[in-house]
Amino acid sequence: MDDVLERVGKALDRFRIEIPSWGFANTGTRFGKFIQDGAATTIEEKFADAGEVLRLTGATPTVALHVLWDLPNGLADVPEIRRLEKKHGVRAGSINPNLFQPQEYKFGSIANPSAEIRQLAMQHLLDSVAIASALESRDLSIWISDGSNYPGTQSVRRRIGWMEEAFAATHAALSNSQRMLIEYKPFEPAFYHTDIADWGMALLLARASGPQAKVLVDTGHHYSGTNIEQIIAWLLYSGEFGGLHLNDRKYADDDLTLGSIDPYQLFRIFCEVLSVGKEADSVTFTIDQSHNLKNKIEAMVQSVATAQELYARAALVDQNRLAELQDACQLVEAEEYFRSAFWSDVRPYVRAWRESRGLAPDPLEALAESGYVARISSERREKNRSSNFTYA
Repeated sequence: MDDVLERVGKALDRFRIEIPSWGFANTGTRFGKFIQDGAATTIEEKFADAGEVLRLTGATPTVALHVLWDLPNGLADVPEIRRLEKKHGVRAGSINPNLFQPQEYKFGSIANPSAEIRQLAMQHLLDSVAIASALESRDLSIWISDGSNYPGTQSVRRRIGWMEEAFAATHAALSNSQRMLIEYKPFEPAFYHTDIADWGMALLLARASGPQAKVLVDTGHHYSGTNIEQIIAWLLYSGEFGGLHLNDRKYADDDLTLGSIDPYQLFRIFCEVLSVGKEADSVTFTIDQSHNLKNKIEAMVQSVATAQELYARAALVDQNRLAELQDACQLVEAEEYFRSAFWSDVRPYVRAWRESRGLAPDPLEALAESGYVARISSERREKNRSSNFTYA
């Protein structure tokens, strides 16, 4: 028991999860928007909610920010973000440019046929680097929705060159301590061809950009049956794995609570990351969910707690022992050793770790007892019900 507690404790002490500002705001689906009384309506409310999640879980010191939604005035908003960091005890995390919402990007952003619009998008990337520098944020997290819906309507090859130009210019603007993470998605909103559709495309663009460019993997951005942990193993082996967006899916990019559909998959992914030892500390783990049915902050706390439990299970795997079984081709023994860690009930050890760190043993129960959700719902109800809906 002492050995298990030590393993779990050491793993959780290093495990840090970034939470998204947009996860606290009102969202919906393409068919309808659903207002929650307690949803955050301002950047201050987002930071307040993020601070509460950190207080309850002890694992979420940073908040991913979206430039258009959280810093609409660019660098002019940095002093306010700094003030909120001090007030709520959480720091700005990865900076996410918005290359999909403005009307100019109807036919693409950095891969748009218009040189003028490509320059507009590139300038936004450079402005985002400047914001990240001012906030001392390590990662610039980039996802573009560029692509086409009909064969023959766009040149796939020329668009590759345009993307390389934009990413190279962005990489050149990074400081020595910064990274540029390139995300991919097989489809949606582009349904014939998406410009960065898989990890190979993202990897080639990252390598063409420079050594501080890495690949960002989102667990929802894959076709059914994709072996995501194999992708991560390749990226780790090549030194190109930068970050992981955590969520779950049944069909495609469903944005479901991590571990709600396939917790074994996330366990397998965590095992792969932990197999590289201290190198795992460089990986940025970010929750990328924005619930429209679950209560926002309850879902966030639930997600972090679930991630901690699955990470703790992965930490039980002795990689040396597993390697011995693998090398001996003891298939059943290796699989059973691996599975036994997944089936282990680590909750008592996670609770003990939390208590030893001065945290609530059950974060969700502590959230319910605190009255925080009821309070913010009362305070924000009128604003949420009377304001026009915005995504962020």
